[in-house]
Amino acid sequence: MTAERTAGGEPAVSVLGLRKTYRTFTLRQVVAVDHLDLTVPAGGVHAFLGPNGSGKTTTIRMLLGLVRPDAGTVHLFGTPVPSRLPEVIGRVGAIVENPKFVPGFSGRRNLRLLATAVGVPHTRVEAVLERVDLRERGQDQFQRYSLGMKQRLAIAATLLKDPDLLIFDEPTNGLDPAGIRDVRATMRGLADEGRTVLVSSHILAEVEHVADTVSVVARGRLVAQGTVADLLGAGGPADVRVGVADHDRAETLLRAHGWQVRRVGTALLVSGSPGGAQVNEVLARGGLYAHEVEVVRRDLEAAFLELTGAARAPGPPATTDAPAGGAR
Repeated sequence: MTAERTAGGEPAVSVLGLRKTYRTFTLRQVVAVDHLDLTVPAGGVHAFLGPNGSGKTTTIRMLLGLVRPDAGTVHLFGTPVPSRLPEVIGRVGAIVENPKFVPGFSGRRNLRLLATAVGVPHTRVEAVLERVDLRERGQDQFQRYSLGMKQRLAIAATLLKDPDLLIFDEPTNGLDPAGIRDVRATMRGLADEGRTVLVSSHILAEVEHVADTVSVVARGRLVAQGTVADLLGAGGPADVRVGVADHDRAETLLRAHGWQVRRVGTALLVSGSPGGAQVNEVLARGGLYAHEVEVVRRDLEAAFLELTGAARAPGPPATTDAPAGGAR
């Protein structure tokens, strides 16, 4: 990790009490982001997770100064935005929604136009094309690129200024498995260089593979934050799958210890137990011997559904009927 990019100890992103409301065409007030607190540590990949309508895109727009919050504070590398955004925007690259390129121009020519616009030498274009593995396809017209190549060119564009913070809003939407793999590898590589990558997503399995830290939002509010391991452990002990000949007797023994037991196929699934060894010991004391004991770890999708489901309060969703460009 490059020490210069993460020096100083400040988080890359710090949000406190962020709130944004919109009015719909029917004049109904909609809360897109509801007193959100968010911390993104400097360095690594931070996944910003939430179902559609949870306020992820609105939050990202506020980070970039594209939308003004109703309340709360936003700091990028310790600098308040939007009031002092010009001081720090050079350290930030972002892809929000579909990147805009000239279809008939080559990838290289598109990047050279952008480089001229932001005052970056054209030698930087070759470096970023190489970084996203597009140098040999740089002369091809943008309109001939696959979706994955177009997304990698967009990432190359964000790298022209050599930013410390990269913000990607749903970067793998619409990509095939190969494209998802390429974008995931690119994000991981950028983080390994010492950059901070903030990626919003609902493709949970992909995030689990690439993220170092995670924030989960639902209805515009933060419901969990920490490492991936923290999130996977948020629901308590893992379940234990047990294979045993006498299901009825085993179920009686296990329930007597206060554990929840349900039948799954030819096995029993035990919830609330300290672990596989304890389950096996209880059965053995009762004269039953398991032919299978397996600890079933929760995946990120299960944790995500549990956390966002628990956050859903009765009543209509806070982001229903949001206007165009509103809560997402």
